[in-house]
Amino acid sequence: MASKTFATFTALVAWCALAVQLVLIVQKMTGEGASVLEAVWRFFGFFTILTNCAVAVVATVMAIKPNSVFANANARLATATAIFIVGLVYSVALRAIWQPTGWQAVVDHGLHDATPVLFVTSWFFSGHGQLQWRNAVFAVVPAFAYFVYALTRGAADGWYAYWFLNPTSLPPAQMALNIVILLFAFSIVALGFVVLDKWLARRHQKL
Repeated sequence: MASKTFATFTALVAWCALAVQLVLIVQKMTGEGASVLEAVWRFFGFFTILTNCAVAVVATVMAIKPNSVFANANARLATATAIFIVGLVYSVALRAIWQPTGWQAVVDHGLHDATPVLFVTSWFFSGHGQLQWRNAVFAVVPAFAYFVYALTRGAADGWYAYWFLNPTSLPPAQMALNIVILLFAFSIVALGFVVLDKWLARRHQKL
C-alpha cells in the first residue's frame, strides 16, 4: 500500500512539473522567435527532463500495474539511479549558477529536489530481493546513451544542455574525464541501490 501511495504521488508531481516546464520553455522560446517544434526539441535535450519522464512513467506503472515490465526491478533500479544523480549533479554543479524565479523556481524544485526524494522513497517501499550485482550495469546504460545522444544532437544544432558536456568549450581530455566521472558515479549509486535492495530483502525475510 505504501509503495502505491508514494508511486501515485510521485507520478502526479513528475507529470505536473514536466507539463509546466514544457509550457515555460515553449513560452520563452516562441517569445524569442523560435517555433513550438524547436521548443519541444530543446525540452527533450535535458537529461533532467528525460529522467523525469522515466520517473513519471515508471511511477505511474508502479501505481497501476506493478507487475509490468515497465515497473520491474531493473526499471526501478535504472530510474532510481538516474533521478538520484539528477538531484546530486544539480546540487553540486548547477544550483550555484542558476537562480530561477517564479514558476521556473517551483518547477526546478519539483524536477531536481522533489522527484528524486519521492521516487527513491517509492523504490524503498517497493518489492526487493530480485536484483543481482550485474543489474547495476543495466542502470548505467541510460547515462551512456544520453551522452551519445547529447553529443550527437549538439554536433547537429550547436546547443549543449550542460556546460560539463560541451565539447566546444572544454578540451577533449576534460570532456572525457567528465564522462568517466559521471559514469563512475552512476555505477557507485547503482551498486549502492543493489546493496540496499539485498539488505531490505534480508530484513523482510526476518520479519
